[in-house]
Amino acid sequence: MSTPFPFTAVVGQDDLRLALLLNAVSPAVGGVLVRGEKGTAKSTAVRALSALLPQVDVVSGCRFSCDPDSPDPGCPDGPHEPGAFASRPARMVELPVGASEDRLVGALDIERALAEGVKAFEPGLLADAHRGILYVDEVNLLHDHLVDLLLDAAAMGASYVEREGVSVRHAARFLLVGTMNPEEGELRPQLLDRFGLTVEVAASREPDQRVEVVRRRLAYDDDPAGFAARWADEEAAVRARIVAARELLPSVRLGDGALRQIAATCAAFEVDGMRADIVMARTATALAAWAGRTEVLAEDVRQAALLALPHRRRRNPFDAPGLDEDKLDETLEEFGGSDGQDGDGGGDDDPDPGPDGGPGGQPEPDDAPRGDGDAAARPEAGEGGEPQPSGGAGEQSPARAAEPFRTRVLSVPGLGEGAAGRRSRARTEHGRTIGARRPRGALTKLHLAATVQAAAPHQRARGRSGPGLVVRRDDLRQASREGREGNLVLFVVDASGSMAARQRMGAVKGAVLSLLLDAYQRRDKVGLVTFRGSAADVALPPTSSVDAAAVRLESLPTGGRTPLAAGLLKAHEVLRVERLRDPARRALVVVVTDGRATGGPEPVALAGRAARLFAAEGTASVVVDCESGPVRLGLAGRLADELGGTAVTLDELRADSIASLVKDVQGSRRAA
Repeated sequence: MSTPFPFTAVVGQDDLRLALLLNAVSPAVGGVLVRGEKGTAKSTAVRALSALLPQVDVVSGCRFSCDPDSPDPGCPDGPHEPGAFASRPARMVELPVGASEDRLVGALDIERALAEGVKAFEPGLLADAHRGILYVDEVNLLHDHLVDLLLDAAAMGASYVEREGVSVRHAARFLLVGTMNPEEGELRPQLLDRFGLTVEVAASREPDQRVEVVRRRLAYDDDPAGFAARWADEEAAVRARIVAARELLPSVRLGDGALRQIAATCAAFEVDGMRADIVMARTATALAAWAGRTEVLAEDVRQAALLALPHRRRRNPFDAPGLDEDKLDETLEEFGGSDGQDGDGGGDDDPDPGPDGGPGGQPEPDDAPRGDGDAAARPEAGEGGEPQPSGGAGEQSPARAAEPFRTRVLSVPGLGEGAAGRRSRARTEHGRTIGARRPRGALTKLHLAATVQAAAPHQRARGRSGPGLVVRRDDLRQASREGREGNLVLFVVDASGSMAARQRMGAVKGAVLSLLLDAYQRRDKVGLVTFRGSAADVALPPTSSVDAAAVRLESLPTGGRTPLAAGLLKAHEVLRVERLRDPARRALVVVVTDGRATGGPEPVALAGRAARLFAAEGTASVVVDCESGPVRLGLAGRLADELGGTAVTLDELRADSIASLVKDVQGSRRAA
């Protein structure tokens, strides 16, 4: 087994270390979501935490880690005899992003269950994580059906596995820790709210701190065991402090004054529901225990708010997480002063003193600056930054986007087989049953009626003598199901001079932002191609991050000629490359333009030939007609005909269903 990087050797990242330690003191806080750029010690700190957790007592031989003092009465390995127990380290279980449902919740042997009536169950990762840590790296990329299972287990403290009337239940209470890079996409609001605390991490920009990061990382890579040994005393001190804080936690008093501050803070920041109030109360209590106090002070409430509220304030994916600290201080001061507290709480300025004075329990060498763990240098902006606009003639500064609005669903016609999502119809592992087939590989969803029908003709030949059905492997049938998939929504936006009127471009950006918000909610990938001047640019390659698309769109300048053909050809190339990377994901092209084509020889004819490439490949498309004024040329409608799609105005985008329009156009094209 490899030696983990010591938790106390992580340089800097005080908020991250504090949030993890508070959950170690009080698992009821509800876990931690760590957001930040790559190379900032997110995974390193999380993996190091498990070595600090106290050992747990488990029933000997129980695969589900039952507590010998209060074993689960419904444990599949039970009932348990009293007295037999063993101690082991707390586990940290990693959930891979590409894990199957059976790997997460466990697998039931359907064949034995049908033929023998035996619940032969192989535990999954939820069982392994019980009374420990469940860690999900890149949690924002986790498939929706796994997210749903995590939500159920986190809410009920138990996992259920059901296969056609045969069910197994076991306890599953764990500390949920997730890490993510926001550039790769955001989390579903339901899962976001399940994390008790959130922290934002970033690499230090101080050269001295970065030097210390590199120095420690190189020392660890050269001799992991020796490096860990040098930090053993500090690790033991923090481990002992966690144990002491856990013992003190039941004695901590959360007074009415602190409760009023918590309630007032949650109300002032307009967070949804009551979970934020509960999490803040538990966090403030854990902070007091961690500081060795039995009274919750105002400073604990303030720190709890900074950790528990930022991710609960996001109304849409374009809102930046965070709190207005001036508003927070005003609220705490207004509702403070009772229960023996004043605005300053009467306590230490630092709610997290370490055993040797360092925050988070980490003693700091006199001359050793704090950095960011094993952080690597941030990639240059050119790797994922904005491309330089082409064609500077007549360029105008970016217009502000109008307020986003709710759009009707866009969908691709037909039945796909892409990644699970919420947009277009597809064959999926989850959804309504539409038929049965022989299983390819492991059986995951049994079609009971088809299985019985396949086995019934062979019962006499198999020597059936009792009431049970004699079922063999060849009889099993997998249920074919229809659900929804996520698509690639590729925006092709006209940024030329004909679109440059400020009010007009603001409305266009507002419409695209509305569609981006819809794509976020439906778990799509998005891409952005813009054209102006003499060429087209890929402003954003296909990605799951609608935040990044919104930033690129907001800063989009306008001006110059209208190279419509270049924009369409660039979009066609983007789709070609993306099909090689993800052939199962279908695309919907949204062209936002007034339909004009200028610049170069025969610009209109060239644009028509480029558009017919999409029609020949059957790519679903919509043209958002941005032409305004009493006199309309209808150029966007002609472009839509060439694309084999349909044209809608900005007003129709708000009022009508694009899904039905796309389907109608695709159906009429097939009929023709």
